[in-house]
Amino acid sequence: MDKDRIVGAAKEVKGAIEEAVGNVIGDAKMVADGKKDKVEGKAQNAIGSAKDIAKEALKK
Repeated sequence: MDKDRIVGAAKEVKGAIEEAVGNVIGDAKMVADGKKDKVEGKAQNAIGSAKDIAKEALKK
């Protein structure tokens, strides 16, 4: 598993938590930052997934 997948997944979780806390305390900036982190994490996870697919294709 590529490092980008792990880091991306962690960033998604961090963003989800930050968004939820922001919603609870009514902090719009925290909600926005959490959403941004979730999107960045998904993108990084997708890049890692593409790297894994490419590595597997090269093994064949």
